[in-house]
Amino acid sequence: MVINEILQKIEKKIIVSCQATSSEPLYKEECMTAMIRSVIAGGASGLRLAGARDIKNAKAITDIPIIGLTKPDPIPKNWKEVVYITPTVKDVEVLANAGADIIAFDGTSRQRPKENLAQIIDRIHQLNKLAMADIATFEEGLMCKLLGADIISTTLSGYTVETENKDKDEPDFELLEKLVKNLDCPIILEGRIWIPEQAKKAFDLGAHSVVIGSSITRPQLITKRFIKAIK
Repeated sequence: MVINEILQKIEKKIIVSCQATSSEPLYKEECMTAMIRSVIAGGASGLRLAGARDIKNAKAITDIPIIGLTKPDPIPKNWKEVVYITPTVKDVEVLANAGADIIAFDGTSRQRPKENLAQIIDRIHQLNKLAMADIATFEEGLMCKLLGADIISTTLSGYTVETENKDKDEPDFELLEKLVKNLDCPIILEGRIWIPEQAKKAFDLGAHSVVIGSSITRPQLITKRFIKAIK
């Protein structure tokens, strides 16, 4: 797919994040592939997938755009303090070789383990992929746009030390709105989207796309919300 075609395919559409850690029952390859098939059947216009295995399996069954990323397993205990989403150029290359159309990376201002953000973005572009920055603050979004990121996503708002006091039950609409008004590139809302009305509000505020994960693909978290609500 050419870059403009990828962006057009996900414009004003829902992208579903299908991810699981090795400690979760759905991590099994056949389970994740079934989950991917299920959300596609439901109308997902894009996928957000972690790791080469699931990206390759998805490419074999669909041509919708795929956002690829890498994560350590298990996630480090100090995850609020460290960069762990596609942290290195090597990770970028693994995702590109697997067939990801868009490569998501941690675009926060936290200390990086190896290459800097400019090097990460440049390598993504060298591989003819779209660079999607997962950020937590407006300043980080601006920085990543200036460095050449093609897409800015609110993914990490509420998941860094600086933003950990954000509302845990509500997407960061304030950040979305500020990014949309100030940056001339696609802005994606991701994080804490639990009901359809929140996705609709995101589009009303100018989101290019909305990524939904846990409320669709993490049964244990959905169950916990119901249990918590009745206690």
